[in-house]
Amino acid sequence: MAMASPAEASSVFLLLCVMAAGASAATFTITNNCSFTMWPAATPVGGGLQLNPGQTWTLDVPVGTTGRIWGRTGCSFNGNGSSGGHCATGDCAGELSCHVAGNPPRTEAEYTIGGGGGAQDFYDISIIDGYNLAMDFSCSTGKTLKCREQGCPDAFLFPNDDRKVDACNANSNYQVTFCP
Repeated sequence: MAMASPAEASSVFLLLCVMAAGASAATFTITNNCSFTMWPAATPVGGGLQLNPGQTWTLDVPVGTTGRIWGRTGCSFNGNGSSGGHCATGDCAGELSCHVAGNPPRTEAEYTIGGGGGAQDFYDISIIDGYNLAMDFSCSTGKTLKCREQGCPDAFLFPNDDRKVDACNANSNYQVTFCP
């Protein structure tokens, strides 16, 4: 059996690293169970879009990403839909595809993918900036966080409320459901 040359071995190693890195992502499925159209937003991955009742949006979030997902209500955008709009809650500088956090009030799903030395993801719900929509946030290997009304017990209520962060196995799949 012939040994691989150093160049061949490093090429195979590089290919394996690229394949492993490509597989290292968490998938978020965002569902609108509301009886009305809403506009979920996500930063830094995703931006935002319009979701009619019953529709879903799927995002792949790379390892090392810390971000948030929130729902916007009462939105209208100009003809091209990219800017020049406004939302009654969660508005992000009038953009359909958000690049900044939304204005209060907004119920947020917050996450860190690959935290804890890469072996865990962390997730929570925050209503520090107000409550605008009921939300469930779950991890495929963890518990479901529920926020169905203002002051919900599973959500951060104030900035130092750090006991409400949950952990999942790294690169898990997540469900964010509005109006569960």
